Amino acid sequence: MDPVNVGIFGILLLVLLFLIRMPVAFAMAFVGFLGFSYLSTLKAGLRLLARDFFEQFFSFPLSAIPMFILMGSFAFASGIGRRLYEAAYTILGGLRGGLTMATVVACGFFAAICGSTSATAATIGKMALPEMKKYKYDDTLATGCVASAGTLGILIPPSTIFLVYGIITEQSIGKLFVAGIIPGIILVFLFILTVGILCWRKPECAPAGPSTTLREKMKALIGIGEALVLFCLVIGGLFLGWFTPTQAGGIGAAGALGIGLMRREIRLRGFIDSTLDGLRTSCMVLCVIAGATVFGHFMAVSTIPFILADWIAGLPLHPVAIMGVIILIYLIGGCFMDAMALVVLTVPVIFPVVLRLGFDPIWFGVIIVLVSEMGVITPPVGVNVYVIKGIAPEIPLETIFKGIFPFLVALLINAGILILFPKLALILPNLIK
Repeated sequence: MDPVNVGIFGILLLVLLFLIRMPVAFAMAFVGFLGFSYLSTLKAGLRLLARDFFEQFFSFPLSAIPMFILMGSFAFASGIGRRLYEAAYTILGGLRGGLTMATVVACGFFAAICGSTSATAATIGKMALPEMKKYKYDDTLATGCVASAGTLGILIPPSTIFLVYGIITEQSIGKLFVAGIIPGIILVFLFILTVGILCWRKPECAPAGPSTTLREKMKALIGIGEALVLFCLVIGGLFLGWFTPTQAGGIGAAGALGIGLMRREIRLRGFIDSTLDGLRTSCMVLCVIAGATVFGHFMAVSTIPFILADWIAGLPLHPVAIMGVIILIYLIGGCFMDAMALVVLTVPVIFPVVLRLGFDPIWFGVIIVLVSEMGVITPPVGVNVYVIKGIAPEIPLETIFKGIFPFLVALLINAGILILFPKLALILPNLIK
């Protein structure tokens, strides 16, 4: 059979395995092994499988991923997320829609110490949703806001998607991290603006909460201090060249653990549970990367990536229009595939095209993260939506999905702003030598 036809059959088989809920990592490794063995030999396929898994699990650059995931686990157990939400709630809760605005701000701050969308949504959602229910907020607005604001976890550094993208494309992790700061701040304001517009159109969907004094607001700012210090230590150290990404993640994890111990939030049981949670998540991410590597080698010998890359580059369109096509491809792919798997599978194919079109690789990394954010809230996969469903099982799934669409518009607007003004993502990275 022609290699291209084998590759197409492999892709269809992979989609089928995804639909029957086979774990993403194993599905990609299985199809990659079968396809590569068919196009070469069984012996070569077995060697490929062993080599790819060994190389990924023993890769020093990838060791940064478990460190940052562990940092997020300890930050969750340390109660940092709770204090961030309480601070934002005290400052903004008295406004109409203030609880949803506070949720966005708290997610933004928690994202600065946690590189996961689902962890950010779960941490803040557990506190925000009961409060919004108490003040009779509309379920669509409440759940849609938490699910969408949770996506800030992979845009505001540290971010697992930035880490993986940087490793695949051999770009500076430090530059990628700081590149996400300004777009992340813009997105926080766009989400708050979205809440404001929704409350203006339908005031009854978000009543005002209790007002607080200026003294109480100033006192509440103390709640964000430890998160700010931790963020400045980790990202500042990377920015100034003090740490490697792995060292930064380790220092961040130690800092989050230290905060938990000083506040007596983390006991022995909590330490063990947090470590195991970080270990499970790290193993999942590394297995996805290893499985996608095997599948990527199968795609390479099928020649499909090269044909696709030539087709995209040869489109008779302006480079910006071609970038729009690429974003559309990612947006559609994100509806059916895990964000991490989508990035690992597609970036090796798309990245050479992006360079050929003259786009900055750091800027493109931010765009990739933005479209990954869209993927974690769009149906039918929408991981963050299912996280919120787990927190609030009484709310129908379609209600949560309905709630994310105004915030999806904000994500698209942010992507449009970065396409029109790419320097917004490059101001801080250009300061790093």
